[in-house]
Formats: sequence, C-alpha cells, structure tokens
Amino acid sequence: MVYEAAQAVKIPVVGLGGIASGVDAAEFLIAGASAVQVGTVNFWDPAAPVRIARELDRFLEQEKISNVAALVGTLKLGAL
Repeated sequence: MVYEAAQAVKIPVVGLGGIASGVDAAEFLIAGASAVQVGTVNFWDPAAPVRIARELDRFLEQEKISNVAALVGTLKLGAL
C-alpha cells in the first residue's frame, strides 16, 4: 500500500503498521515512505524506536547506502 500511495501523490508518505525491526523500516522506505512510524511494538518493547533506528543504520552501512533519503522510493517493479 505504501508503494501505491507514494506513486499516487506528490506529498510525503509515512509508512506504518508492522514495523518491528530495522529491516521492516527499510522495506517501507524502499517502497516509497519518506518516514516510518513505530507504534504497537512499543507495548512489548519500549526501547523499540532506538533499537529500530540502530538496526536501520546497520542496514544502511551493510548495503553501503549513504543515508536514509538515498533509500526512499528505490523499489522498481517489473511488468506483471
């Protein structure tokens, strides 16, 4: 849904729903979200926002991506 929304509008899209790890956050950003919201995970892991940010930072480093902005909207779908 994030991909579809990001393709349909010219305003920033915030991804939310099911973000519990840095990889989850990266997936939403790759799909086109300009930012992500960490919500329900806070109920069982109050330190989740900091952990997720660190995991996302490690993901960027591992993939040799300079910053989060360089990740946003990089998903390319082929013809279905």
